[in-house]
Amino acid sequence: MQNVNYKAPELYAADVPGAELAQRAAQGDGVAFETIMRRHNQLLFRTARGIVRSDEEAEDVAQEAWMQAWRALSSFRAQSKLSTWLVRIAVNVALGRLRRKKAQIIPLEAAMMSSDDHTLTALTEPSDRGPEQSVERLQVRALIEARIDRLPDIFRSVFILRAVEELSVDEVADILDIPAATVRTRYFRARALLREGLAQEVDFALGEAFSFAGERCDRIVEGVMARARAEGLCTQA
Repeated sequence: MQNVNYKAPELYAADVPGAELAQRAAQGDGVAFETIMRRHNQLLFRTARGIVRSDEEAEDVAQEAWMQAWRALSSFRAQSKLSTWLVRIAVNVALGRLRRKKAQIIPLEAAMMSSDDHTLTALTEPSDRGPEQSVERLQVRALIEARIDRLPDIFRSVFILRAVEELSVDEVADILDIPAATVRTRYFRARALLREGLAQEVDFALGEAFSFAGERCDRIVEGVMARARAEGLCTQA
C-alpha cells in the first residue's frame, strides 16, 4: 500500500451526526468524509481482517470499501445506521476478494458436524505457543488472533463483529443478511471451537485483538483521500 504526503485537517466535532457528515461528504467535503473514516476505520479494518485473514489484504479491502462508500454516499438515506451501511460494504468487498481467490467456505452444517480430520485438527490441536500461566499479554493476544484465523469463514465473520467489535445480534444480522438466530448459533459455535483450544484464555485479550494503531488508520485514510482527489470525489479540503 502506497503512502502519500498528507496532513490531516481539523475534523468535525464528535457531536456532528453521521447522517449530516454523509450528506456533506457526498457534496465533496473531504473533511466530512475523513471524519467518517476516523470514526469507523477500526470497525471496517477489523471486519475485513476477520474475513480475509491478512493485515495487508484487510487494509486494501478497507481502502476499497471506503472508496465504494464515498461513491455511493448520495444513495445513503439514513434508514440504517451509517456504521451498519459502511461495514456491509466492507463485508461485500472482502467476500468478493475471497470469491476471486476461489476460497472454499465451509457450510454451517458441515462445519458443525464435520468429521474431517484436517478441519477438526486445525481448530482444536494444541498451539505451538500453548498458553501458560506466565505467558505475557502480547503472546496471548497473538494466540487468540491465530485461533480466530482458524475458524471457518462463516463463524469468523460473526465472531469478529460480535466479540471483537461488540455489535448487537441484530446489527450483525443486518450486516451479514442472515437471521438473528443464525448469528447466535454461529457465535456460540465459534466460542465453543475457540474454547476447545484456549480454555479460559479466550476472553483475555479480545479488546486488543487485531490492533488498529494510529499509523494503520493514517495509512488507510491517506490512501483513500489520495484516490478520492484523483477521482474528483473530494472538492473541498
